[in-house]
Amino acid sequence: MRLRTLLLGAAAAVAITPAALAERGSDGEVKIIYWQAPSTMNPYLSGGTKELEAASLVVEPLARYDQDGNMVPWLAESVPTVDNGGVSSDLTTITWKLREGLLWSDGSPVTSADVVFTWKYCADPAGGCAQSEKYNDVTDVKAVDDLTVTVTFGVPKPFPYGPFVGAQAPIIQAAQFADCLGAKAPECTDANFGPIGTGPFQVTDFRPNDVISLEANPNYRDPAKPAFATVTFKGGGDTASAGRSVLETGEFDYAWNMQLAPDVLGAMESAGKGTVVSAFGTLVERIMINLTNPDPALGDERSTKAHPHPFLSDPAVRQALSMAIDRALLVEIGYGSAGRPSCNVLPAPEIYKSTANDGCLVQDIEGAKALLDGAGWVPGADGIRAKDGVRLSILYQTSTNAVRQDFQALIKQWWSDIGVETELRNIDASVFFGGDPGSPDTFQKFYADVEMYANNFDGTDPEAYMANWECKQAPTPETQWQGNNMPRYCSEEYDALVAKMAQTGKLEDRATLAKAMNDKLMQEYIILPLVDRGRVSAHSNTLGGVIMNVWDSELWNAADWYRTKTQ
Repeated sequence: MRLRTLLLGAAAAVAITPAALAERGSDGEVKIIYWQAPSTMNPYLSGGTKELEAASLVVEPLARYDQDGNMVPWLAESVPTVDNGGVSSDLTTITWKLREGLLWSDGSPVTSADVVFTWKYCADPAGGCAQSEKYNDVTDVKAVDDLTVTVTFGVPKPFPYGPFVGAQAPIIQAAQFADCLGAKAPECTDANFGPIGTGPFQVTDFRPNDVISLEANPNYRDPAKPAFATVTFKGGGDTASAGRSVLETGEFDYAWNMQLAPDVLGAMESAGKGTVVSAFGTLVERIMINLTNPDPALGDERSTKAHPHPFLSDPAVRQALSMAIDRALLVEIGYGSAGRPSCNVLPAPEIYKSTANDGCLVQDIEGAKALLDGAGWVPGADGIRAKDGVRLSILYQTSTNAVRQDFQALIKQWWSDIGVETELRNIDASVFFGGDPGSPDTFQKFYADVEMYANNFDGTDPEAYMANWECKQAPTPETQWQGNNMPRYCSEEYDALVAKMAQTGKLEDRATLAKAMNDKLMQEYIILPLVDRGRVSAHSNTLGGVIMNVWDSELWNAADWYRTKTQ
């Protein structure tokens, strides 16, 4: 099958219908809790899932993905294809048409000028757009008329659905962000905290790393939605407290990312107040290797390509760290049936899943020791290995979370067994994933030797996701520390694979290229995948309309949520 063939088929629009008929706002308040608190409502200034999902209540894309991974029109009338004339026969342009009558929450019309502006906002090199990979190969975006916009690519794009598709690439209002281009982007606090949107809700108060208050958008396109008049979006705390607030006490209606041990989660659900929902997608818990030197003595050049890492530049060290890990045990203690050991950073869909790296499924402490011995890393009197005066001493950071701290403790012990010293550091998730260019503690700045977190991608095509590790995606001071290439990996061969996939139409060939990129990252031990995680959340038994979606924002259909009964 060729992607070109897929493009020839008309894209089916999926109608999302609530199970209850109600007037807008008739169900009062809905309370959502994310134990990782959002630090902004602008998804272009953060790579954190918590920001993307909170923002998805307010700002929306032209098209997105439903619970089955199907692309569906959202602000657009339909999904453009070759067959319906929306994609040019040479695959270099895609033309979107907005629905008629769309209004921003301030009552002004949504036009193609907003779509054009969104691209210009993300494309500004001084702005450090966190989602820039979604706009790869775009050379121009032009308004044909008030409702029509054409995206032009510099190369034929068999999959032209990166720009403006999914929760990672929503449309922002040109009028509101007009003075926020480039380096000014993070300075526009009012706009970043309270974007004017087209979604079912609008922000009334934003307290970074704390609480977001929202109300029903009076200009939402469906006059009967949303059923809820207000949203209280609580951020912070810990996973266990968030779980209890939905499953045991009923204080909240929806709790995201229940990263809890299986027995703990099961005990909470048995209280009968709520339901756990889960599904597997592309979410992988991984350890990222810093290929640059995070030494504070380097000042503004720490964790930049100007200074290679003193020992993680050695592939043998990176491989030994991976070999020492017992991934099956991590799954057992951390996720149970909601996790699977993974040797790939690209675990799904199945056609993209590589089997070339499955050796990581077996822990090999002795093999790791032998590898380090052969590379000249010799244990000292204290058991810690060194070479040419450089000790294998690692600062290992992650966000504050019980499961992650359990993982850190186990991995520290395994690394100690092979002669590697490890200092553990955990950072409040709201800060770690916050994207504040002024903070030293973000996962983008990566002021540590290794860091652990999970990430995934919109939809079922991994082109934009695998482009995360292009050379140009490395966060730097010049990009306001935005970018998704946390290891600062740079390979001409890898970049060539990204470019080739962008122009490849045959699905099987795209899969071959995606697996080649995955395998290159895995076999160079740039990323150490740990667990293929199911997304696990919980909702109150009185909250109806919830449909778990692992291919887009979990809050993708919040406009359809409603109150079912009084408990």
